[in-house]
Amino acid sequence: MLYQEALDYINAVRFSTWNLGLSRITALMEALGNPQKNLRFVHVGGSNGKGSTCAMTERILREAGFKTGLFPSPYIEDFRERIQCCGELIPEEALCRITERVKDIADRMEDHPTHFELVTAIGLVYFAEMQCDLVVLEVGLGGEFDATNVIDAPEVSAFVHLGLEHTEYLGNSLTEIAETKSGIVKEGCDVVSYENDEEVMRVFARACKEKRVPLHVADFSRLEVRESTLSGQRFLLHAPDENNPKDSIPASCRIPDGTAFTLPLAGEYQLHNCVTALTIIEVLRKRGYHIPAEAVTSGIAKAAWPARFEVLNRDPLFILDGGHNPQCAEALAESIALHVPGARERGVTFLTGVLKDKDYPGIFDHLAPLAHSFVCLTPDSARALPAEELAAYLRARGLKACACEKAESGIRKSLADDLPVVAFGSLYLAGEIRQTLPHILPFRGGMKANPSDSA
Repeated sequence: MLYQEALDYINAVRFSTWNLGLSRITALMEALGNPQKNLRFVHVGGSNGKGSTCAMTERILREAGFKTGLFPSPYIEDFRERIQCCGELIPEEALCRITERVKDIADRMEDHPTHFELVTAIGLVYFAEMQCDLVVLEVGLGGEFDATNVIDAPEVSAFVHLGLEHTEYLGNSLTEIAETKSGIVKEGCDVVSYENDEEVMRVFARACKEKRVPLHVADFSRLEVRESTLSGQRFLLHAPDENNPKDSIPASCRIPDGTAFTLPLAGEYQLHNCVTALTIIEVLRKRGYHIPAEAVTSGIAKAAWPARFEVLNRDPLFILDGGHNPQCAEALAESIALHVPGARERGVTFLTGVLKDKDYPGIFDHLAPLAHSFVCLTPDSARALPAEELAAYLRARGLKACACEKAESGIRKSLADDLPVVAFGSLYLAGEIRQTLPHILPFRGGMKANPSDSA
């Protein structure tokens, strides 16, 4: 099987829809010999911040000398970003070989595995082949019935910020969505959670009590921010208040009070994701993993994650953000107001495209007050809202908007007003924008072109 043949098989349209449930992935993994049972995991679910939290956690573990696996989704530029070992993308040869093995089994199954189940199986086989010490595994959709939940109890089940999303699959309230996501809590693990809304935390606390596992809440009051810029952030992490402890992590496993960190990611939400990742590390220490202090600070300093308030160019300022729901849009608006000069007075040009099944009215509610104008594109997805329809919708709201057919023409149009540009709305656009921009602008600041390279 050639590389393109492997991609064509994985991405075949008839396997591209979500069909939640563990029966197919369980049968597929059993036929593959259950390689996941030889691995240890940090399993990360939630709505916003999974990828960033996974990236920070993995980088710290790698700095500590562990052989790491990383399974994020979706990818930005190269499909192989979804399956990484120690920061290196799965080689094309390995992807082809394992895909052919998985295909042989999957095509004989009466209920054929979905796209995401195929990718999950390929990843788990590869991580087992590479004999990874710890795999940081990002949940695809939901939790309880997501393909990644085929694993046994992980070392840590972690939750990032949770919001209303995928309501057609997960439920119409935060409580219902939290109940579905809490399905990754298993007896024998520790649980870490971002400080979510009270109704969400009640669900997580109940799930932990039922499974008889400890819940550790990332305590954002430990943060002392020293500097926050487009280039990143500096902060101190303090010990929790001893008079009001959030959980029972021993002091010996805690990051020392007043430890200084440099995080090369902008946005207040990234500080919260960072505290969540650092709490995961403290819990892993509690479970016996040796993670030196210098690995923790170095890992955060080297952490990288594309398309999350990523500065692609500084003059003119061009920012890329993969935000695709109202919660992401709210965080993006806060970051723009804080970090983009003149955003409140002159506005910014938004280069945007959305999927038609997203709450795009809610997205634009947050960003319209900062807009000078919108340039609309059609994301590369069957679920995309056509650019002309999006532009018409925005004009009906009294906003200035136009549509472009290609990323290149959209980028050129967005730069024409000599204002800061913020590209956002769908990760299906991010890779094309990242690849196209360097051919238009002479200088590219920010992260490296290879989104997997966080060295």
